Amino acid sequence: MSKKTSTTRRLGAAVLMLGLIGAACGEANGTSTGASGDALSGSITIDGSSTVFPIAQAAAEDFQIENPDVKISVGFAGTGGGFEAFCAGDTQISNASRAIEDDEVACLEDAGIEFTEFHTGVDGLAIVTNPATDWVDCITFDQLKAIYAPGSNVTKWSDVDPEWSDTDIKLYGPDPDSGTYDYLAEEVADPDADEPATRDDMTQSADDNVLVQGVQGDQASLGYFGFAYYQENVDGLKALQVDDGESGCVEPTAETVLANEYPLSRPLFFYVANDAMDSPEIAAFVEYWVSNAADYATAVGYVQAPEEAASANTEALAGLTG
Repeated sequence: MSKKTSTTRRLGAAVLMLGLIGAACGEANGTSTGASGDALSGSITIDGSSTVFPIAQAAAEDFQIENPDVKISVGFAGTGGGFEAFCAGDTQISNASRAIEDDEVACLEDAGIEFTEFHTGVDGLAIVTNPATDWVDCITFDQLKAIYAPGSNVTKWSDVDPEWSDTDIKLYGPDPDSGTYDYLAEEVADPDADEPATRDDMTQSADDNVLVQGVQGDQASLGYFGFAYYQENVDGLKALQVDDGESGCVEPTAETVLANEYPLSRPLFFYVANDAMDSPEIAAFVEYWVSNAADYATAVGYVQAPEEAASANTEALAGLTG
């Protein structure tokens, strides 16, 4: 895995009920039509980040209410798995919780696929424990590295801090196809490596809900996933404050994520194959998602993209549809 090509990564569940989304984004206003005035039909295939999945699925469900003859499939294979499908031409849209990487760009170039990047919100990567884990409220980057670095020998909480419990740590995290995995590996666990990674002797899954349930079920657990999954399960999880060594302990909240004060804040993306925009249903859906991106991000528990990112989205969309 290569280093990221973008420096925007530090900008600063599953599906919610349709009633909530409708309240956040407004009720459907009739059926959309293509350039010819005909009702839209066809299919759209989306895959990629499980972190972006709730946003994409919410947008897709609302769009299908307005356009019942358009069928949209949204998967959560992980950012890396999503880009593999995107490069193979199996999807028209690829969700990502990190910026596209050099080897993925090269794959798309070799396949003759031109693409456009859109920001769809900002996430604060939540470091979570079971609420019964009462000996820790704040964790540092150095401590996270000690726990999650490849080859780590940490097995007990007291291995990290002797004042913490002598209980075994039960670890949870995304699998290596996940952009969330990449992010923690590159930012914290293994930042100096050519191919950053985390330890693999833990429970890993592409499904963030599996990780949520694992942490909820193990009293001495530690896991990480997108902020929206914490927000949806706040009664059964405890989010730790994080200290990057510069700003002290910072709690993940919508305010600290938006201000880029929370040290694990990161932008969320989706990528569109430019040729796919020739299909009226895809062009209409992308325009719908971009136009309502801020509402969907906040409705499912993330933070809307900053103003400069929203402006970049508008320009990018104009370049594709103008």
